[in-house]
Amino acid sequence: MSQREIAAHMDISLGKTNYCVKSLVKKGYLKAKNFYGNNNKKAYMYILTPRGIEEKARLTYCFLKIKMHEYEEIKKEINNLKLEAAQFEEQGK
Repeated sequence: MSQREIAAHMDISLGKTNYCVKSLVKKGYLKAKNFYGNNNKKAYMYILTPRGIEEKARLTYCFLKIKMHEYEEIKKEINNLKLEAAQFEEQGK
């Protein structure tokens, strides 16, 4: 996927995409490799580095932890609503 395609997909400017990609390379999360055999000298392949994989795993873990907490909260809310509905139904009889 090119930076232009990433920008379009994420609905952000190409400049912002370039800035972010360069920052990820600078931080060591991505490695940029030029396609030497390609006639398009601007063609690069971005590879996730081991450090980038660790960071991605950490972020994924944090994301999943948040989502599991949200799931439990929604589950509690559904159970409370079921109890309220049952009480309302009992009052209606």
